[in-house]
Amino acid sequence: MGTPNSSSPPGISRDLAFIESYLDHLWIERGLADQTLASYRSDLQGLCRWLTAHGWTLLEPGSDELLRFLRSYTHASARTTARRLSSVRGLYRYLVRERLLNEDPSAQLESPRVGRALPRHLTESEVESLLHAPDVAETSGLRDRTMLEVLYATGLRVSELVALTTLRVNLRQGVVRVTGKGGKERLVPMGEEAIAWVARYSREARPLLVRRINTGILFPSRRGGAMTRHAFWHLIRRYARKAGIGKAISPHTLRHAFATHLLDHGADLRVVQLLLGHRDISTTQIYTHIARARLKELHATHHPRG
Repeated sequence: MGTPNSSSPPGISRDLAFIESYLDHLWIERGLADQTLASYRSDLQGLCRWLTAHGWTLLEPGSDELLRFLRSYTHASARTTARRLSSVRGLYRYLVRERLLNEDPSAQLESPRVGRALPRHLTESEVESLLHAPDVAETSGLRDRTMLEVLYATGLRVSELVALTTLRVNLRQGVVRVTGKGGKERLVPMGEEAIAWVARYSREARPLLVRRINTGILFPSRRGGAMTRHAFWHLIRRYARKAGIGKAISPHTLRHAFATHLLDHGADLRVVQLLLGHRDISTTQIYTHIARARLKELHATHHPRG
């Protein structure tokens, strides 16, 4: 078991104070987000409650007891268990550094294997349903249909889409000039379908949206200013419901669909990397897992010996 220094005072209030001291340390040293700190606090308070219920304080358990604590969450996923173990390890390393413990009881615990989560993606038929959901007879509906078409045709990040200006779109060449992360620019082709929708929208709907407001934003809100990412997120969720898509999707889902469908149809991974604006190809490689999963599914369904 962990060996406490004899000067440490007993009691659960002391243990909770240790936890808060550790979280303060994380906030100062690592600048963790409030949501991350809240998760750590929940994990460690759960540990504190479990230890108290078994007659121990924070400075007393050994690796066997900590393992029992982790196993008490019988329905936890591997990812949640890994995060909970990380919280516990961090706390005990901190207690050793602060000389409140002589030994770290969590040092011998092994993390569960956690596979990288695959992005949620849409089938090509689901994308078609989503694209047809806006009512293009309405000004805002024509704008929304065009935004969805451009998003799926280019794989832009939603922040890149709502920031697009008319000067960044070249319909004659069929490309958009995008400023991505780190201020890095890239040219992305749109394809004939998206080009046609942007041309129609620019003639029929955009003049009604901007009216007398002098703005270069390609897809303004009803008030004529730039649309927020949050507003577009609500739009795409509404159209997904209208299209009968049961999955919880976001603007990023169309970016995933763009990459996955390109690879499904034989695009080179390096090309997809450039189009998405990924700095490292390892970020793009997640989509090859989706493509492989789709190939296995098709093989199992259609091959005579699948």
